Amino acid sequence: MATIDNLRNSIIDKLLTITNKKYLLALYQLVEKSSVEQDTVKLTQEQVLMLELSDEDIKTGKFISQEQLDKDDLQWLNGR
Repeated sequence: MATIDNLRNSIIDKLLTITNKKYLLALYQLVEKSSVEQDTVKLTQEQVLMLELSDEDIKTGKFISQEQLDKDDLQWLNGR
């Protein structure tokens, strides 16, 4: 089964080859009138806890900048 991105890209590729204006208008109306569903992600209790802990870390200043993290990573990779 194709992934959503693969399916979307396949449809776009096919649309690019259509030259019939009436056909394209009909497709446009179909897409325009269709409702867009928003997938809701159900988080586990563990995921919610991790997000809450992350929020608390941010509130209390327990974080470092991306720049500092990159420097620390390089030092670790170089064995220092």
